[in-house]
Amino acid sequence: MTAPAQVVAALVATGRTVATAESLTGGLVCAALTDVPGASAVVRGAVVAYATELKAQVLGVDAGLLASGGAVQAEVARQMATGVCRVLGAEVGVATTGVAGPEPQDGRAVGTVFVAVAMEGRVLVRELALSGDRGTIRARTVDAALGLLTEAVAGGVSGTEDSQPADG
Repeated sequence: MTAPAQVVAALVATGRTVATAESLTGGLVCAALTDVPGASAVVRGAVVAYATELKAQVLGVDAGLLASGGAVQAEVARQMATGVCRVLGAEVGVATTGVAGPEPQDGRAVGTVFVAVAMEGRVLVRELALSGDRGTIRARTVDAALGLLTEAVAGGVSGTEDSQPADG
C-alpha cells in the first residue's frame, strides 16, 4: 500500500478529516492524498500559501514571527498546521515550509524544511535537512509529510515537537 493510501486508510479508520497547508510543496501533499480512491471521505482541502504574507492573512501565522525570522521556521510550520485545521474545519492539519532552492531564503540553506502535523490540540514538528535539486527536495518533503501524518494518525501525536533534523 502506498504512503498516501496508508494515510487515507488510517484517517477513514479513525473517523478524522485532514487539510494541508503547503508552501514549498505547492499542493503536492494534497494531490498525493486525493490520488487515492475514496479520499473525498477524509480530505477537506488545501491552502497553498506560497507567498509569505498569505501565511498570515489566510492561515493566521503570526505576522511578527514572519517579519522577524521569515517563513522557514518550526513555529511557522506549527502555526500553518493549526491554522489550516481552523480554516478548513479538519481534525488533522499537515503543513510544509522550507527552501527548495536554487537559492537560500531568509538565511536558511537550500534543503532546510519543516513539516508539521496538528491533531487533538497538539502539534508534531520535524526539521529536515534535505539534499538534491528542487524537484528532489519537494518530492522528499511530500514523503516526509505523509510519513509524519501516518505516524500521527496511527499512533496519535505523542509530543509537542520533534526538532531533531533528519538528514536526507
